[in-house]
Amino acid sequence: MVYESKFGRVLHLKEREKDEAMSLYQETVKKFEEAAEKLYELLKKKEDIVEHQSARMLNGLSVQEIRHHQLFLDNLEKTINHHQKMVINARNRMNLYQEKLMNKNIEVRKIEKIHEKDRSQFFQELKIVESKQMDDISIQHYMNRGS
Repeated sequence: MVYESKFGRVLHLKEREKDEAMSLYQETVKKFEEAAEKLYELLKKKEDIVEHQSARMLNGLSVQEIRHHQLFLDNLEKTINHHQKMVINARNRMNLYQEKLMNKNIEVRKIEKIHEKDRSQFFQELKIVESKQMDDISIQHYMNRGS
């Protein structure tokens, strides 16, 4: 007798949903890393520009150059703020998909446990049936010997 699970299709479906959730989570992690890397590059660029400007200030700068640097830094600061918001949004999205993935993992584990319990129960019932059949065969064999 072959075991056919009532929960096989459900388990397969839940595993596919979990795989899709994993794929989406990995995609959001990648986007978060890209946004964080871009933010890091911008912050590093700002730091380098400030250091460069400080070094040039020692030698003296014209007012025009100072204005130009300040305007550039202001624009860079706006870009940094924008990218900080993008990083926060990407992190929130990543955390949301991580939570969804964890929920899918929990669902799969629940279905696996139910599946395993059903399988175990099936084989226990099968052993009982086989034991009864063996008893019947033994009784018939004994009865045939006695005659």
